Amino acid sequence: MLKLDSIEVCYGAIHAVKGVSLEVAPGEVVAIIGANGAGKSTLLKSIAGLQRANKGRILIGDRDCTQMPPHERVRLGVAMSPEGRGVFADQTVRENLMLGAYSRRRDAAAVQAALAREFKRFPRLEERQDQLSGTLSGGEQQMLAISRSLMSDPRLLLLDEPSLGLAPLIIRDIFDALHELRRSGLTILLVEQMARQALGIADRAYVLETGRITLEGTGQELLNAPKVREAYLGSH
Repeated sequence: MLKLDSIEVCYGAIHAVKGVSLEVAPGEVVAIIGANGAGKSTLLKSIAGLQRANKGRILIGDRDCTQMPPHERVRLGVAMSPEGRGVFADQTVRENLMLGAYSRRRDAAAVQAALAREFKRFPRLEERQDQLSGTLSGGEQQMLAISRSLMSDPRLLLLDEPSLGLAPLIIRDIFDALHELRRSGLTILLVEQMARQALGIADRAYVLETGRITLEGTGQELLNAPKVREAYLGSH
């Protein structure tokens, strides 16, 4: 589904991603964990086309998308739920969701089916569908960001820090939704600060440190790795 071949990303003089190669197979959930500033969000933005990769190749399926603009990657089945949610605060919940379905706008029946599906996934969004998104709680905005990304019916979902700043009960709801998406067969690349939860749901995972992958394995292998336990799980 996704292959990165020696991706490098720079912000001016800052070398944020340094020769990263990874793969995500169809139907897999793959997690990327690491400290703040490790380059995780930059890597996801480069896959979505929101940040240009200076070197390397990005393949989605069998298509080289390295130079492809973001809207064309959406048509190939890539969607991103960004860090910080990024909802359109002056638009209603329903309007945000419809914007997520823009690439499918000519298929009204499919869009309405997707809308019903997301309201079933997160009933609070249906209750607040006519409310301005900027007035939602942080947890509700995160639900909206995830559902908006799913409105395009993606084959590959990029999730950037879905639990960031949320209360424990809301985090549980978000991860329940991720487990449901995993069971549905959706391919997910997850960046998440809560390493234990991320590794618990992941088929495979990578550790990113200062722009480089330093460790990889199954989710369970990394949960048991002494280096990961010490650095990210608060145990030895």
